[in-house]
Amino acid sequence: MGRRNVPEINAGSMADIAFLLLIFFLVATTMEVDGGIPRKLPQKQPPNQKQEVKIKKRNILEIAINRNDELLVEGERRVQVDEIKDIAMEFIDNGAGDPEKNITCDYCEHGPDGVIDENMSVHPEKAVISLKVDRGTSYGANAAVQDQLEQAYTELRNKVALKKYGISYEAMLAQKKIKKDDEKLNERIKAVKKLYPVIISEVEPK
Repeated sequence: MGRRNVPEINAGSMADIAFLLLIFFLVATTMEVDGGIPRKLPQKQPPNQKQEVKIKKRNILEIAINRNDELLVEGERRVQVDEIKDIAMEFIDNGAGDPEKNITCDYCEHGPDGVIDENMSVHPEKAVISLKVDRGTSYGANAAVQDQLEQAYTELRNKVALKKYGISYEAMLAQKKIKKDDEKLNERIKAVKKLYPVIISEVEPK
């Protein structure tokens, strides 16, 4: 009895099909990208440069996060993450002024109900937020506090921008994406940033 001929499968186009499927999955698949913290890192100082910056205690707001992700303000006050924004705004916008150095803040709202605290920052340009974390602090806790601080500065900038220009700081940033070469808009954004500069000192973890 003769052998039966088995029909062969034409696999000539399999490579083309596999390539097309690969292209399809590359185009259709979305890649998850981790969001970072938008912060400009300080430049590295020359090794022979020894410059000490003296800052008055009243102009520093100390925030610490321990290895259990617990928050401590000024070394003694335990707070929750969602309280950080209001605490930072109160400190930055205190504007107590310094008569000896002729420092005043005519745009500060001076904390809750417009009350000036003589033990807090004299001016937003002098207000430094010192953030200290432990090596055991989780990334999530650190990012949450950083986000609260970012919200504090943004809200303060929104308020002063509305007073000066009738438009919020965030709305100006949105317009900038469309009108990148608008010099007037860019100058206004720079002016608002200067009124409330982000000054955050991150202490080396221990």
